[in-house]
Amino acid sequence: MFEIVILTLDSTVRLSTPLLLACLAGLYSERSGVVDIGLEGKMLGAAFGAGAVAYLTGNAWIGLLAGMAVSIGLSLIHGFASITNRGNQIVSGVAINFLAAGLTALLGQTWFRQGGRTPSLPEGGRFRDIILPYAEELRDVPVIGGLYSELLSGHNILVYAAFLAVPLTWWVLFRTRFGLRLRAVGENPAAVDTAGISVTWLRYRAVIACGALCGVAGAYLSIAQSSGFIKDMTAGKGFIALAALIFAKWKPANAMFACLLFGFLDAVAIRMQGQKLPGIGEIPVQFFQALPYILTVILLAGFIGKAIPPKAAGIPYLKERS
Repeated sequence: MFEIVILTLDSTVRLSTPLLLACLAGLYSERSGVVDIGLEGKMLGAAFGAGAVAYLTGNAWIGLLAGMAVSIGLSLIHGFASITNRGNQIVSGVAINFLAAGLTALLGQTWFRQGGRTPSLPEGGRFRDIILPYAEELRDVPVIGGLYSELLSGHNILVYAAFLAVPLTWWVLFRTRFGLRLRAVGENPAAVDTAGISVTWLRYRAVIACGALCGVAGAYLSIAQSSGFIKDMTAGKGFIALAALIFAKWKPANAMFACLLFGFLDAVAIRMQGQKLPGIGEIPVQFFQALPYILTVILLAGFIGKAIPPKAAGIPYLKERS
């Protein structure tokens, strides 16, 4: 039983990593007042860019940079539409999702002729798991051995980076001048503008940070968790990350726990496939897949209080002329 719990928690960490990165990405954007439902599209575009470049170069790091570049490019498109031209942020995000879904399938089929997927990555084209010191020696030690060698050790570098990004994001948002201004522009952009700070440049920096983190999330899917890009491989993870962001009330630490919860439900769904419970029988896997959304609705309905977004979220800022 202990081994099953450890293996389930190990899967939880792996499955929650892309959710956590995308959730933190949305946190930067929405804290600045720019609603971004295009997380799914940016992750998908980054996964394709990372997988394609890692296959061609045989270098996972170059693939990661390519994925981040694709995602940042899509973020700048969203910023140009919603910040510079003050367009509807929801429509812009939806457009990015459709654009990424169509382009990745088209380019994948055109370039590789494998049904929209990339060929399997060569040696060096994906991130390998990192074995922490003394993990093998401690494997047989009761309790501590399983926790250290299975749960803490054996993940790739992007997993560790994702969880280190949580305290880093907290520090940036709540302990730096940039973070103070970013939160202020999401609450009262007119006051920030009055102080002589560019609202437009602040929001652009926020969407660039969002794109960079989404790029890492997408790259994780294709060159760390998998060995290549698969058509529509994000499978709604961007939308689950948005649900986690609302569930977390736009706070970094809460975002981590929300993503871990959703990752745990996903891990349980995988482990419960084909399993029969006494007196109940086999539970459809779709039930577990729907649990994150059901849980979010139930909790937001009153169990965790009202989730209040930044006051200026989704509202284009128009500078008043004197």
